[in-house]
Amino acid sequence: MKQQTRFYVSRKNPLTWFAAALSLASIVLQILALCLGEGAVISTVNIWFQKVLPMAVSLGFALQLVLEGETRFYRTSKPIFWACVYFGQAALDLHLHGGYALFGYMRYVVMCWILYLLLYLIYRLTITGKISVSYPLLFTLLVPLAILIYDLAVAGCTIAVWYRLVKISNIAMAGSAVVAVLAMRPFTDGAYHPTWGDRKDGRLIRTLSPMNIVAGYIMPTRNDACNSIQTTFEISKVERYIRQKRAEGMESFGLTHVLLAAYVRCIAKYPGVNRFFSGQRVYQRDDDVQFTMTIKKDMRTDGEETTIKLHLKPTDTTKEVYEKLNALIDEVKNTPLDSTFDHVAALLASMPRLLLKFVVWFLKTLDYFGKLPTFLTDLSPFHGTVIFTSMGSLGIPPIVHHLYNFGNLPVFVAFGRKYRKVELDLQGKPVTRRYVDFVMNTDERIVDGFYYATVMKYFEKLLREPEQLDLPPEEVLRDIP
Repeated sequence: MKQQTRFYVSRKNPLTWFAAALSLASIVLQILALCLGEGAVISTVNIWFQKVLPMAVSLGFALQLVLEGETRFYRTSKPIFWACVYFGQAALDLHLHGGYALFGYMRYVVMCWILYLLLYLIYRLTITGKISVSYPLLFTLLVPLAILIYDLAVAGCTIAVWYRLVKISNIAMAGSAVVAVLAMRPFTDGAYHPTWGDRKDGRLIRTLSPMNIVAGYIMPTRNDACNSIQTTFEISKVERYIRQKRAEGMESFGLTHVLLAAYVRCIAKYPGVNRFFSGQRVYQRDDDVQFTMTIKKDMRTDGEETTIKLHLKPTDTTKEVYEKLNALIDEVKNTPLDSTFDHVAALLASMPRLLLKFVVWFLKTLDYFGKLPTFLTDLSPFHGTVIFTSMGSLGIPPIVHHLYNFGNLPVFVAFGRKYRKVELDLQGKPVTRRYVDFVMNTDERIVDGFYYATVMKYFEKLLREPEQLDLPPEEVLRDIP
């Protein structure tokens, strides 16, 4: 795919703040106009189009410039669209109620609508990278700004004060867009930057085959698309590796650290397993590997349970995985239960059944469209790359765990207790080897079975040579750049 230009506005650029200030000034002028007499002549219907709409547009544009301009500047196309609707409705209102002889003809109103539509299309195509330079957009925005200024100059002092304030407000609104374009800068880091279709927690995969797209509708839930891979790994070399690491000072280093480091290394080579399916679409997390695990604060049947979410990178080594995981576990074990996700769960559990049912439905709807607040997805154990559960600490074989339909976790990994087997080597001599059973439940909508099988083979290879995990990968592959 061709790399497209993406634009942003920096908070460090004074033009960004000037553009936001112009938008806010537009709101103030609209309110002043309403207070100085416009309210007596404006209809109840038009108050939504001529007051509420432009003020909402200006406020939205200012907030998006300041809060999201550095990462998701493309979202400013929404207020620009509604600004075009506002000016289009103003032209229609002049046609219906008089004001300008020119707008007495409907064809000129239609011409205005076409020009506003063209302006919006040029704006959207520019900030989404379809047009790689900003000059056409700047010229397009300067034309209506010049017309608005000329209109005010011609009217002069012949119109009421409130009407002049409305015209100045419109100039401030249009001027804000012009200044924002002047503040635009293209990204030059060569990295991918979000655009329409992406979620806050993932990049939309836009090159799926038609069959893969349709599969998301044929298998709408995660358990519809669930496949289970069950295998056994020989871990004699892994155990020697664990003893070596403990001798080096990693006192609590264990099998979980090795398996997690190996899984992270698999993502570096096969990034497709870091995808997720949500809202009938497939997304990629790129460098954010989200590992989720349930832990007991006390190893008793009635011991309190909580969940942890660890953020890793495909470049992380065994040492980095060990340090990050242990630091997070220590933090959680020393944290009261009524915090973070546990607190949210307790709040939900206290609700009446019907209210809880509605809240869960609402959260699912928000999640479907990628609108779930970030703090909830950060806390949720149902959102992530993979969830690990160790049955070995309980002394039982691994379970075949279901996937959760809520959230976006595509893989559930379970491994059991370690055990010995006496086998014959190539010379026919009995040898004792150590094994662990491993179960991986997968969502086949993100990648096919062949891809998962390839990942498992590479995973097994890493366990045969765990020393590879001491060094970062030579190359981190990108999933459909």
